[in-house]
Amino acid sequence: MTTYMYTTSVPVFKQLLNSLNVILTKAEAYATEKNFKPTVLLEARLCPDMFPLSRQVQIATDFAKSVSARLAGVEVPAYDDNEQTFAELQARIGKTLSFIESLTPSQFEGSETREIVLRPGTPKEKKMVGHNYLSNYGLPQFLFHVTTAYAILRHNGLEVGKGDFMGDY
Repeated sequence: MTTYMYTTSVPVFKQLLNSLNVILTKAEAYATEKNFKPTVLLEARLCPDMFPLSRQVQIATDFAKSVSARLAGVEVPAYDDNEQTFAELQARIGKTLSFIESLTPSQFEGSETREIVLRPGTPKEKKMVGHNYLSNYGLPQFLFHVTTAYAILRHNGLEVGKGDFMGDY
């Protein structure tokens, strides 16, 4: 039987990372069609004090992999955060999808009560049980960054809608 913690995390991450991948493909085609450098979109932000599109994608993948890894009780893969093109961001999404797809539902057994420690040994250390970590921290963070990436592109003229955001489910 598939665990609740698995079904509430991995399928959501997969669905929205796949849709984000499709949206990035559309964004790159949009830049080509309108004859401007893709970096215009990759560096775009909604507000000067917010991260640009490329960083939003990086953080979204960071949450998908780290939340999944912590709940499954495995080491969180480290990424370099050096992507500068749409292709590199899409490769990062692909790497994240491969990682979370390698996790099995049985690895999530008991994770709802597993203690999750964020920033261990630092003044910002925070401890949560798995269920709270997923529902009150991990999923909202992931959704925020995927939504912000979508909003940056939409704000810059990319014709995408709710169906593009939701992807296949």
